[in-house]
Amino acid sequence: MAAGLGALVALYLGYPLVAFVVRLATSPHRGFGVPGLWAALATSVVGATVSLVLCTVTGVPLAYLLARHRGRVSAAVNLLVQLPLALPPLMGGIVLVYLVGPYTFLGQLSGERLTQTLAGVVIAQTFVSAPFLVVTARAAFREVDPALEEVAATLGYGRLRRLLRVAVPAAAGGIRAGMVLTWLRAFGEYGSTVVLAYHPYTLPVYTEVQFSSAPLSTTEAPTALGLLAAGVAIAVSQLRSPRRRRPLPAAAPPVAVDHPPVVVGFDLHARVGRFSLTVAHQASAHRLAIVGPSGSGKSLTLRSLAGVLPSAHGSVRFGDDDVGGLHPEFRRVGYVPQGYGLVPGRAVWAQVASGPNSDPQRAAWWLERLGLRGLEDRLPEQLSGGQRQRVGLARALATDPAVILLDEPLSALDTPVRAELRREFRRLQRELGLSTVLVTHDPQEAAALADEVVVVVDGTVLQAGAIAEVFERPASPAVARLLGIDNVLTAEVLAGGALRTAAGDLRVATGLPAGRAALCRVDPQRVRLLPAGADPGAAGGPVDALPATVVVGTGTVVDAVDLVRRWELTVAVGAAELAVH
Repeated sequence: MAAGLGALVALYLGYPLVAFVVRLATSPHRGFGVPGLWAALATSVVGATVSLVLCTVTGVPLAYLLARHRGRVSAAVNLLVQLPLALPPLMGGIVLVYLVGPYTFLGQLSGERLTQTLAGVVIAQTFVSAPFLVVTARAAFREVDPALEEVAATLGYGRLRRLLRVAVPAAAGGIRAGMVLTWLRAFGEYGSTVVLAYHPYTLPVYTEVQFSSAPLSTTEAPTALGLLAAGVAIAVSQLRSPRRRRPLPAAAPPVAVDHPPVVVGFDLHARVGRFSLTVAHQASAHRLAIVGPSGSGKSLTLRSLAGVLPSAHGSVRFGDDDVGGLHPEFRRVGYVPQGYGLVPGRAVWAQVASGPNSDPQRAAWWLERLGLRGLEDRLPEQLSGGQRQRVGLARALATDPAVILLDEPLSALDTPVRAELRREFRRLQRELGLSTVLVTHDPQEAAALADEVVVVVDGTVLQAGAIAEVFERPASPAVARLLGIDNVLTAEVLAGGALRTAAGDLRVATGLPAGRAALCRVDPQRVRLLPAGADPGAAGGPVDALPATVVVGTGTVVDAVDLVRRWELTVAVGAAELAVH
């Protein structure tokens, strides 16, 4: 079905062109010698090219702003940009007469040189063609991952350079398509041009004059030239400059190796839409993990530390330096977002060494240290997930940052690759003393790569402290679940010190006063399962001697998972389910 429809469209578009070419080849009077033909072609080409330059210089930044900002003002500007697409070109010319005609303010100011001149041609062409570039470029910019520009900011790029060096290359495909459409539309414009600038003739106006006053054959030459010009424009747009291989500079280890580790402190407040973030922590170690579920504010916290979240305010300290009031390009952070933030179409070496704050010698050293030597000319789409992660890390480290910020760096990787890179990163932390803030939802990753942990839920800190302390004594069942700690139960202290839980009463001497609320944990690896009616004392030790056997109650095994070297059971006891390893 699709193939048949495609063939029908191709036939519809192609047959008239083939018929015209056949007619052109056999016609004795094609009109190439008619006066004014080549001048009209030149007017159209020059006018369309000037119009394209004007549209590109002004339209691309406008498209970027419309893509990045949404609101009533942006909606109004979008409407104005698209109106010329709905307005018939002839009517567009009439509108332009009221703007630049001989009796308007601009017309009088210019000495009536904005109509019936090349300037009038350019004005008319720009009015009808600019929307094609703005609309197409806006769509392309919206597809660009905002993390690319955030990373660029931490690499030292200012706002304008982020647009020119990151956003525009990332949206280059859409911008290029918009430029082609803009030039072609300007080149073929007739309605607005004939109203605003009948003279000098453009190629469409010249063709209409010939069609109205001369034999039809004299229109074959301008039509052929129009097709040729359009073909050349499309062909030029497909050209790509070859990527040149550049020799790597001599590698030099980072100066940061000799620097003392940096501890991070923050007191941050931010609002994104309806979500509010209020987090604070003063670390005492240089390796910090932020743990929480999806949507808890972990990434917002990391972006606030990097300085790339516009709505964030508060204090951020890296060691003794207060960087909360600095723009991201001045904070000396290395930022690796989710997805790694690699610019499409840019080779590995350009990704790692192109930042204003990047040192090429450091970049070469990190490429070699992270096992990327030999991949310098590969594009992101030619790399594996682990290689992309290493490129993002090498790019961040090439600036000799004070702190490395990592947002779920291993979450998208396969288990073997994740384990390998976790070991690699631990080695780098150990050997080079890297100061890191790691965002993760994996408690094992946090325990392996950090000394302290901050647990964040719904934009607030539930618990923070040393890894061992928080994992050993979670502040609530919610914290325990996030850290992967099983069998944490809320309890009420009974008379005599026993505990009442959803799994039943635990006869444990706690020493706590009756009526007090408490938390208790049943260690999954110390649970013993006995047949119903069996004597628990016979299974090892007196019943009330801690930390030996405590009778919980009768339960039912509801699930059993064979993990090859061990079993993992889920046992329903009372109103609770306990894990048994």
